[in-house]
Amino acid sequence: MHVEIAGGGIGGLTAAAALAQRGHSVTVHERNPELREIGAGLFVWENALRTLEALGAYEEVAATSEWNQNWQIRDHRNRLLQSDWLMKDSRLITAERQTLHMALANQAIRAGVEIRTSSEVVSATPAGELELADGSRRKADLVLGVEGVTSRIRDLLPGRKQVVRLRDGGARYLIRRREDDHEVKNSSIECWSGGRRVGVIPVSPEHIYLYLCCPVADTRGARTPPDIDSWVRSFPQLETYLRRLEDNGKYVEFRDIRCENWHHGRMAILGDAAHAMSPNLGQAACITVQSAYLLARCVHEAPSIDQGLRDWETKFRPVAEATQRLSRFYGRVGTRWPVLLQDARSLMVAAMGRSARLQHRINVAVRTDVTAPVPVL
Repeated sequence: MHVEIAGGGIGGLTAAAALAQRGHSVTVHERNPELREIGAGLFVWENALRTLEALGAYEEVAATSEWNQNWQIRDHRNRLLQSDWLMKDSRLITAERQTLHMALANQAIRAGVEIRTSSEVVSATPAGELELADGSRRKADLVLGVEGVTSRIRDLLPGRKQVVRLRDGGARYLIRRREDDHEVKNSSIECWSGGRRVGVIPVSPEHIYLYLCCPVADTRGARTPPDIDSWVRSFPQLETYLRRLEDNGKYVEFRDIRCENWHHGRMAILGDAAHAMSPNLGQAACITVQSAYLLARCVHEAPSIDQGLRDWETKFRPVAEATQRLSRFYGRVGTRWPVLLQDARSLMVAAMGRSARLQHRINVAVRTDVTAPVPVL
């Protein structure tokens, strides 16, 4: 089987490596002159770590990333609301996005994947044909669109499609790590104040990942470059980190992508192209890695490509959509809660951390092992 993939990001490279390791011929088209991953840091939860282990990329990611032993949520009074509950029965590494991206690229190259840079895909057909910006066409048994929220291949699929603006967003930054940053040694912290949230996440020996989230209507909070004084007033306990912000990020509104169909004929979409979500649970990249790996398995193991794509979508759509909904809910509580009722929110969030039932629901992606002989859904 020959596969053509539009998009050389995390999802495209995961699918490419997983398919090539199973003996299939794969070409990846990246429209930029070189492979690069835009962004700062990310969470790599248990579900993604299992997948990286199966791909052989785990050691490269873990070698320079941060093992998290503690995850905290603190409120506007700097009170601890939750600690560790998302990490029960789950490992967590926090990493620079480029570290994960290059580990996947290396595995794809080792497996024999052809990666073409400065190669922009402009169209595709259900018959398995890609059209490139230079006018050339390429035939394949399977075409994958993994080009993110602006996917052109998604627009060619039948059925309803929605790009839902969520009215909140965030900016992501890398700052230099210092020896006296003791509170984030093997620990990640998220602080809430009004409709604002700040995450302080160690991702390597050199860097800390900071994310600043707020409603779109918060004009001072949503500025690029950031209004640091305004954020320090909201989070005085984080001033030492906020003052280190450099102009290496920008505020972006979060969006959900909802698609009635993820595949049609010999054409499919995955990752943000199919189910982009707000990053509030730290699962967007993990879900993409899982989905790409499971697609490769299903297509390889099924008696036909069509059956494999049906199996993949049937098995993984409930996981992706449940995580998307829960991430959206988390964002509403964190950024659109009435300021005068913040103490009530703190009580609710603390209670949520003690709810085994809610933990089970939120951890649906973590509980889904796409590397198992029969995925547990």
